Amino acid sequence: MGVADLPLLTQIKGRLTWLDERQRVIAQNVANSDTPGYVAHDLALPKDFASAMTARPVTLARTQAGHIAPPSPAACYSAVEAPDSETTLDGNSVVVEEQMLKMTESRMAYEAAIGFYQKSMTLLRMAARPPGR
Repeated sequence: MGVADLPLLTQIKGRLTWLDERQRVIAQNVANSDTPGYVAHDLALPKDFASAMTARPVTLARTQAGHIAPPSPAACYSAVEAPDSETTLDGNSVVVEEQMLKMTESRMAYEAAIGFYQKSMTLLRMAARPPGR
């Protein structure tokens, strides 16, 4: 088993992928802040194990090069309508200030995940060193 196959690092990678996709959705909301009738979107995390399994079903491992590759994790996320607190007269429900707060929240979570990844790699390097070094 390689380092990339460790469950901890797989979970961190999944979190970073989700945050990257959320950042893309938020940027799309900000870009459409003046579009009449546009409703803001956001990504929702599964709330329980059952919904997580139906949203992203378990697939078999790819053991041969000829096997079909599983879909990318980003393909498993879908944006849902998440209107902000206000709707303008033209039907646009994007509040730029709220989108900026969501963007900052995503950035902070991304930095925390990167920090956790770096600490994990430091621990793995320390464990792989010969004794006495």
